[in-house]
Amino acid sequence: MTDVLTRQLDLQRIGTNPEHGTETMVLNLGPHHPSTHGVLRIVLELDGEVVVKSEPVIGYLHTGIEKECEYRTYHQIVPLIDRMDYLSSLNEEMGFIQAAERLFGIQAPRRAEYIRVIMAEFSRIVSHMVWLGTSALELNVSSVFMYTFRDREMILDLFEFVSGARMFPRYFRIGGVLRDLPRGFDKMARELILHLRAQIKEYDSLLTKNPIWKMRNVGVGVLTTEQCLAYGATGPVLRSTGVAYDVRKAFPYSAYAEFKFEVPTKTEGDAYSRYLLRLAEMDQSLNIIEQALNKLPSGPFVVADRKVWKPHPHKGLFAPVGESYVTIESPRGEKGYWVIGDGSNKPLRMRMRAPSFAHIQILPEMINGHYLGDAVVAIASVDPVLGDVDR
Repeated sequence: MTDVLTRQLDLQRIGTNPEHGTETMVLNLGPHHPSTHGVLRIVLELDGEVVVKSEPVIGYLHTGIEKECEYRTYHQIVPLIDRMDYLSSLNEEMGFIQAAERLFGIQAPRRAEYIRVIMAEFSRIVSHMVWLGTSALELNVSSVFMYTFRDREMILDLFEFVSGARMFPRYFRIGGVLRDLPRGFDKMARELILHLRAQIKEYDSLLTKNPIWKMRNVGVGVLTTEQCLAYGATGPVLRSTGVAYDVRKAFPYSAYAEFKFEVPTKTEGDAYSRYLLRLAEMDQSLNIIEQALNKLPSGPFVVADRKVWKPHPHKGLFAPVGESYVTIESPRGEKGYWVIGDGSNKPLRMRMRAPSFAHIQILPEMINGHYLGDAVVAIASVDPVLGDVDR
């Protein structure tokens, strides 16, 4: 019945373009379409192949993770938030763990913070590789897709070596990490860094000066700084307009204040500049990982209090009455975690500030007035994850 009503509503919207006096047509892009990068539906009103009007429609994934977290103990929440931004699970874990530790008044050991940074930056690279490979595939550059997913598998091998899992490691814990780095991790990580540096240069040689890639990306999906600030867009989307805002620099968390790295920016604000930024960000992540490996401190990987890192299975960890809010820099932009404790072993409320939600809202600014083919490029360029939106 809902589909019938939706169809009737769409048919009613078919009208006339007042600028050209021509008939317009409504087209549903998604929700079951690979180029929407998830279960996103965009209702497009077309005049020929030109988008006259666009309307993003969300709610098809409906995970309900925020509400589910309120029925789980603090330690049981980690597997849930892994699946929110399913391309960058360890950054999600970082955000929640930092917020929980602030609520509990816990400081993780320095070694644990370094390990978290290493794993989170590898997770950032994994996310950017998925973005690069799928965005290239949409423009028929299938070789880049195969290369990026091959290299992504190597990083997932490293995650499995450390935590026993690949996409959803569940490795970070309140007070530290699940277990210390295994023997042989340093060698494996350094070899992977050398391999990835060479591969990033190969991605650059395949795409950056490729005339077809440039033709499809340069000047497409242009945004201004004012538009980004008005919609709350962050991450590479905001940095592509010239604003060097990165939470790791602006509000350093974990051990990020101890590392030297740059915040790449561009000024064009188009899809091509966002591509260049993500390439540069992968290189900066490798620099951070290398510094962390060189300075990795010895000592415990988790706090000594067993009530924190190994609570009673039925009672959990009891939080004080209060609240905390922490922001981190996810691969998509600023991610916020708000946790309210009521004295029980479960949060009273949990809410997340999702960068993908803001980036979905800004899509009409990028799509309207452009060709249908450019809409696909614009959607990809903001790198939305719908688990991050329908949370």
